[in-house]
Amino acid sequence: MHRPIDEPENGAGHGPVSVPQTPQSPQHFRPHPYPYPLDGEAPDPGGVDPRVLGALLARHGWRRRGGAAGRYGRWAPPGPEAGARGTSLLVPESRAFPDCEDLIGEALAALARSGTPSAREVLTGLAVPSDEIRWWRDVPPGPSGTVPWPVQEKLGSAARGMLLAGALAVRARAGYHGARHRGQAQSLLEHVVVAAAPGGQGLTAFLPVDPGRAVSVRLYHALYAAREAVDYQRATGGMDAFDTAVEAGVSRELTEALVALVRGTEGARISLAWSPAAGTPEGCASRPEPVEFSPGDLPALREAGTRYLAGEPSVPVRITGAVVRMRRSGPRGEGTVRLRVLAGAEVGHIRVTLDEEAYRTAGHAHLVGLPIRLVGRLESRGGFRRLTDATGVVPVQVDEAVRDRLMKSLQENLDFFEEACGGDD
Repeated sequence: MHRPIDEPENGAGHGPVSVPQTPQSPQHFRPHPYPYPLDGEAPDPGGVDPRVLGALLARHGWRRRGGAAGRYGRWAPPGPEAGARGTSLLVPESRAFPDCEDLIGEALAALARSGTPSAREVLTGLAVPSDEIRWWRDVPPGPSGTVPWPVQEKLGSAARGMLLAGALAVRARAGYHGARHRGQAQSLLEHVVVAAAPGGQGLTAFLPVDPGRAVSVRLYHALYAAREAVDYQRATGGMDAFDTAVEAGVSRELTEALVALVRGTEGARISLAWSPAAGTPEGCASRPEPVEFSPGDLPALREAGTRYLAGEPSVPVRITGAVVRMRRSGPRGEGTVRLRVLAGAEVGHIRVTLDEEAYRTAGHAHLVGLPIRLVGRLESRGGFRRLTDATGVVPVQVDEAVRDRLMKSLQENLDFFEEACGGDD
């Protein structure tokens, strides 16, 4: 068995075609920092709309206690001991109020000093206009009164999966995405900020309106469509509603995230709230009702995921890719080639089995620093990572900079690469 070719660090393009670079996917979204939400800087009082500040305070449980109607309000933090803590904010109702900017500055400073978790969430919402998605799981607390860490990790994993499912649905509607569209979807989530609720039963994600609004809207429609499809299945036994729900953004990735969210709980809830600064998106309710799922919904969700996986067809493609690995059992015959996809399919890498002549062509193309082009079918089995029925393998001309990068990887692997290509001939 031949040794693999080391993959080069840099991506590559080809010819006149512009080749997108796949962004690195973060393993976790950005944690909620303290005391300020982003990059250690407080929001500028001059850029804060007092109406937005008031809306965020109300959303996060602060209560208005007094104030002159139409001029300003006095806000106390949530909780039964709010008055005893002596913390309150004086917030003008518009910028027409005298000394408005000074009062907002004092309110922001008080929020930054406050130990109330909701204060940090308000600051986060002010720093960057963001839609908020909240997950809550009904699970028994541990001996300390908080949810055990492994259970909190399951919540975080389910939330990340749901956000990724929403971002994938923004890129394309499909019952099963597999490895497709991952790079573009993850780029939409790079600036998501998350905050855990006290006790560990809840989690909030702040999606900046630019570019996260599309993800929020897609999840809004997809979650309601999933809820309706589950209700239909439980009432009639039919799965047809899940087929039509794909257009709303429901997919195997979303059903898997919902299963992970609900499994091991007595129920789970997801709620969305739009950024007060950006307003309500078209076609959405201004104050969406939470979407709830229970353990009784798990069979329908699992069956839907299996249905999506089996129903997504293979895709005919014409791919250009750089050879990064070659392997076959002997000096002759067919072999398996791994390609880093440069164009033709929205996946990072694929594997393809080539006959002896095509395998030799792929090896020689790499020897001279060229990618190859071929046609075939991208199989849904395995997550759209394998190409079948490959034909028409030919080298592709590229510019000198790209060729130099490809040649750099060859220089470190020349000996065994010649063997893999049948260099003894």
